[in-house]
Amino acid sequence: MCIVNIKPIRTPADLQATKKRLAGLLSRPNSGENDDEIEVLATLIEQFEQNHSHIDAPTPVMAIKFRMEEKGMNPRQLEPFIGSRARVSEVLSGKRQLSIDMIRSLHEGLGIPY
Repeated sequence: MCIVNIKPIRTPADLQATKKRLAGLLSRPNSGENDDEIEVLATLIEQFEQNHSHIDAPTPVMAIKFRMEEKGMNPRQLEPFIGSRARVSEVLSGKRQLSIDMIRSLHEGLGIPY
Protein backbone atom coordinates (compact mmCIF):
# COMPACT_ATOMS: atom_id res chain seq x y z
CA MET A 1 0.00 0.00 0.00
CA CYS A 2 1.29 3.40 -1.02
CA ILE A 3 0.71 6.49 1.11
CA VAL A 4 -0.31 9.48 -0.98
CA ASN A 5 0.05 13.07 0.15
CA ILE A 6 -2.83 15.04 -1.39
CA LYS A 7 -3.39 18.69 -0.45
CA PRO A 8 -6.17 21.14 -1.35
CA ILE A 9 -5.62 23.39 -4.34
CA ARG A 10 -5.58 26.97 -3.08
CA THR A 11 -3.50 28.87 -5.64
CA PRO A 12 -2.74 28.78 -9.36
CA ALA A 13 0.69 27.38 -8.44
CA ASP A 14 -1.01 24.54 -6.53
CA LEU A 15 -3.19 23.95 -9.59
CA GLN A 16 -0.19 23.66 -11.91
CA ALA A 17 1.58 21.28 -9.53
CA THR A 18 -1.54 19.11 -9.25
CA LYS A 19 -1.99 19.05 -13.04
CA LYS A 20 1.67 18.04 -13.41
CA ARG A 21 1.20 15.22 -10.89
CA LEU A 22 -1.97 14.06 -12.65
CA ALA A 23 -0.27 14.11 -16.06
CA GLY A 24 2.54 12.01 -14.64
CA LEU A 25 0.10 9.45 -13.28
CA LEU A 26 -1.85 9.32 -16.54
CA SER A 27 1.31 8.71 -18.57
CA ARG A 28 2.07 5.52 -16.63
CA PRO A 29 0.81 2.14 -17.79
CA ASN A 30 -2.71 1.54 -16.48
CA SER A 31 -2.33 -0.98 -13.69
CA GLY A 32 -5.21 0.38 -11.63
CA GLU A 33 -2.78 1.08 -8.81
CA ASN A 34 -3.19 4.87 -9.08
CA ASP A 35 -6.89 5.05 -9.95
CA ASP A 36 -7.96 6.50 -6.59
CA GLU A 37 -5.30 9.20 -6.65
CA ILE A 38 -6.15 10.07 -10.26
CA GLU A 39 -9.83 10.40 -9.39
CA VAL A 40 -9.15 12.60 -6.36
CA LEU A 41 -6.72 14.85 -8.23
CA ALA A 42 -9.14 15.25 -11.15
CA THR A 43 -11.92 16.18 -8.72
CA LEU A 44 -9.73 18.75 -6.97
CA ILE A 45 -8.70 20.31 -10.29
CA GLU A 46 -12.28 20.44 -11.53
CA GLN A 47 -13.52 22.03 -8.31
CA PHE A 48 -10.79 24.68 -8.29
CA GLU A 49 -11.39 25.57 -11.95
CA GLN A 50 -15.15 25.80 -11.46
CA ASN A 51 -14.69 28.18 -8.54
CA HIS A 52 -11.90 30.30 -10.03
CA SER A 53 -12.33 30.30 -13.80
CA HIS A 54 -15.20 32.27 -15.24
CA ILE A 55 -16.06 31.68 -18.89
CA ASP A 56 -18.84 33.77 -20.37
CA ALA A 57 -21.39 32.12 -22.61
CA PRO A 58 -20.84 33.06 -26.24
CA THR A 59 -23.07 35.62 -27.90
CA PRO A 60 -25.31 34.28 -30.68
CA VAL A 61 -23.00 35.81 -33.31
CA MET A 62 -19.94 34.24 -31.67
CA ALA A 63 -21.71 30.85 -31.68
CA ILE A 64 -22.57 31.21 -35.37
CA LYS A 65 -19.02 32.24 -36.28
CA PHE A 66 -17.59 29.35 -34.25
CA ARG A 67 -19.83 26.86 -36.06
CA MET A 68 -18.91 28.42 -39.42
CA GLU A 69 -15.22 27.97 -38.59
CA GLU A 70 -15.80 24.39 -37.42
CA LYS A 71 -17.56 23.49 -40.66
CA GLY A 72 -15.36 25.59 -42.95
CA MET A 73 -18.34 27.68 -44.01
CA ASN A 74 -18.46 31.13 -45.55
CA PRO A 75 -21.21 33.72 -44.97
CA ARG A 76 -22.98 32.82 -48.21
CA GLN A 77 -23.62 29.33 -46.85
CA LEU A 78 -25.70 30.89 -44.05
CA GLU A 79 -28.27 32.27 -46.50
CA PRO A 80 -30.57 29.22 -46.27
CA PHE A 81 -30.73 29.69 -42.49
CA ILE A 82 -30.79 33.48 -42.16
CA GLY A 83 -31.95 34.91 -45.48
CA SER A 84 -30.42 37.21 -48.06
CA ARG A 85 -26.73 38.04 -48.27
CA ALA A 86 -27.47 41.48 -46.83
CA ARG A 87 -29.34 39.97 -43.88
CA VAL A 88 -26.48 37.54 -43.18
CA SER A 89 -24.05 40.46 -43.23
CA GLU A 90 -26.23 42.47 -40.85
CA VAL A 91 -26.53 39.55 -38.41
CA LEU A 92 -22.79 38.77 -38.45
CA SER A 93 -21.90 42.45 -37.92
CA GLY A 94 -24.36 42.77 -35.03
CA LYS A 95 -26.58 45.30 -36.81
CA ARG A 96 -29.57 42.93 -36.89
CA GLN A 97 -30.90 40.67 -34.16
CA LEU A 98 -31.74 37.06 -34.92
CA SER A 99 -35.44 36.35 -35.35
CA ILE A 100 -37.08 33.29 -33.81
CA ASP A 101 -37.27 31.69 -37.27
CA MET A 102 -33.55 32.29 -37.85
CA ILE A 103 -32.71 30.79 -34.46
CA ARG A 104 -34.79 27.70 -35.18
CA SER A 105 -33.28 27.33 -38.63
CA LEU A 106 -29.70 27.66 -37.32
CA HIS A 107 -30.45 25.13 -34.60
CA GLU A 108 -31.99 22.60 -36.97
CA GLY A 109 -29.54 23.12 -39.84
CA LEU A 110 -26.26 23.65 -38.03
CA GLY A 111 -26.94 22.23 -34.58
CA ILE A 112 -26.31 25.54 -32.82
CA PRO A 113 -27.96 25.32 -29.37
CA TYR A 114 -30.92 27.59 -28.70
